[in-house]
This record gives sequence, structure tokens and C-alpha cells, in this order.
Amino acid sequence: MENGDYEVPENANEHCPGTQSESAGKSDACAGCPNQEACATAPKGPDPDLVTIIERMATVKHKILVLSGKGGVGKSTVSAQLSFSLAAMGFQVGLLDIDICGPSIPKMLGLEGQEIHQSNLGWSPVYVESNLGVMSIGFMLPHPDEAVIWRGPRKNGIIKQFLKDVYWGDLDFLVVDAPPGTSDEHISIVQFLQATGIDGAIIVTTPQQVSLIDVRKEVSFCKKVGLPVLGVVENMSGLCQPLSGLKFLNVTETGEQKDMTEWVLQYMRENVPEMLKLVAFSEVFDTSAGGGAKMCMDMGVPFLGKVPLDPQLCKAAEEGRSCFDDGKCSVSAPALKTIIEKLLSELKVSRPEIMEDGA
Repeated sequence: MENGDYEVPENANEHCPGTQSESAGKSDACAGCPNQEACATAPKGPDPDLVTIIERMATVKHKILVLSGKGGVGKSTVSAQLSFSLAAMGFQVGLLDIDICGPSIPKMLGLEGQEIHQSNLGWSPVYVESNLGVMSIGFMLPHPDEAVIWRGPRKNGIIKQFLKDVYWGDLDFLVVDAPPGTSDEHISIVQFLQATGIDGAIIVTTPQQVSLIDVRKEVSFCKKVGLPVLGVVENMSGLCQPLSGLKFLNVTETGEQKDMTEWVLQYMRENVPEMLKLVAFSEVFDTSAGGGAKMCMDMGVPFLGKVPLDPQLCKAAEEGRSCFDDGKCSVSAPALKTIIEKLLSELKVSRPEIMEDGA
């Protein structure tokens, strides 16, 4: 909501002059307002750093946020594998981790222990490949177990610094991995990037209602701030893995477990070898309410697809490597590839010609 040209907080008093007004926090209408002190002390007028951010982002063609209202749904895994895949297609890709308190991107990209370097052009991203650069506060911590205990303004400050001080060069895609929720970091990144042109957000969920309740809030957040929802990904959509990769146990009434894996596999090899080619599937979460697809239908946003809970994908994330390289992620990699192709179609982006010629 606004008062003239000035933004007005939703919890402001009636007749609020607006946060950027010279009388902000000082007029009679401000008495007793919870924002009074912040408005009175905040700098007025346009943010001068926005000009620098716009200049930095002018060399980035597409900017995509990866969001989720719920923690633990695999948002960083989606961000990492999306970046790996786009880079493998021949695109120039940057991955920006703005999860200040829980930066997991360095591990998922195999970059733990790396440090940021500065040049006369600014901070240099840490590179996985020549066309895949990464920036995260995880590179700035003196120890991997160090806790980041920062209030909102300091978090916002480092996000702004990432946008105005990092020299990405020419990028086809900047993927931004955000923390869960709809708080300071989300508001800041949207405000800073909207002036530069932002394509929209991918929202990650898991199928059960306890996740979808929070993810619905994330969709509402995007609509309120004018951020297009490029689509929703339902992650961990059932445990799915080759039957030959399962472990088989004989569990007694007292809870003792006896490993029967080799006996079962040997039996199948001798009697029903065709079963070893099957993929086992199990619903881990309650999907009776329709999952992510039903939520998308209800809220009028695109559904990009489902990614199964694949132990091999989890292992790839732990080891900081792409799930597309060695064929081990036989159930999750094809699902992710389909989602990414759908995303490129949504953005009307074609693969670089060099890749098409070599295909």
C-alpha cells in the first residue's frame, strides 16, 4: 500500500506519511506506530546502491529465484542441480546463495573450503567450471561450523553487497537460492532485482499438507510483490529406487534385524532375474489431498513436475556433484531434466547453438 509516491507499511497508523517522506516517524500520525523509530532514522530517497546493482545485473539475461515457504524440502538441491544442468547445456550460469544462516550451496557444488577473491572488478565468484560460478556467505566463514547470528539489516546488507560487488561477467542465468519463509531476505532480493528485470520464481514443495500450507504462503508472497511464479516443483514425491538397490531385512517380534539382502538378490538372480530391472516405489508422504499439482490448480500457477526421493540424488548432493553425469541417478535425473526443459520452454530460451551443433 502507498501514500502518494511513498511506501506505507501494512501495520502503519492511519494517515501515515510514507516511509520515504521527510516527516516519516516525526508527524503526529506517527505517534505510537510500531515503525516510528525505524522510519525516523532510515535514510530517505532512492537507494543509491540500486544504480550499481542495475549496472551489475545488466550483463545477466535471466534471473530466477528458487523459493519455498518450508525448510527441508530440497530447495537447495533443486538450485544446485538446475545450475549444473544449465551449465552442462552450455549456458553461462551463476548461482547465488542468500541463505545467510544455512548456506549449503558450497557443499552441494563441491566447493567447501574455497574462499572469495577480489579483483579490481569486484568479488570473484568461486568456479566449479568455467561457465558455472558460485557466491555464498559459506565462503566467508572462518570455520564451517561457525553460526551466523545476524539481525535483518545485516542480512540485507550482505545480500545487497553480493548484488553490487560480485563481478559475474556475462551470464545467461543467475539462479538465486533463498532461505525458507517470506521474510527479510526475500523482500530484499525482490526489491533489489525488480528494477533489473527478474524472470520469476521456482517454488519447491513436498507432497504433504504440512509443507503445502507454508508453500501456499510463498505463492501468495510472490503475487503480492509482483514476482511471477514460473512453476512449482514437487520434490521427494515418493521413494523411488531400483529393486537391486534395496536392503532387505528380517525383523523379529523383539525388533532384531537380520540382513537378508544377499539371500534375496541371489534368489532373484536365479529364479526371477527380470525383477532386478524393476524400480521400487513407496509413498513416503501423505498425498491424499492432491499434492503440489492440486495446489497449483487451486492457486492458478504452473506445475513443473515431480522429482522422486532418490537416495542416489541425495548422495550426489552430499558429494557436491551433478546428478546428470554418471547415470547413477536413474530415477531422479530424468525427472529433473524434464522439469528443466519445461522451464526453458516457459522462458522461451533455446539451448546455445554450440550444444545443438554437437548434439
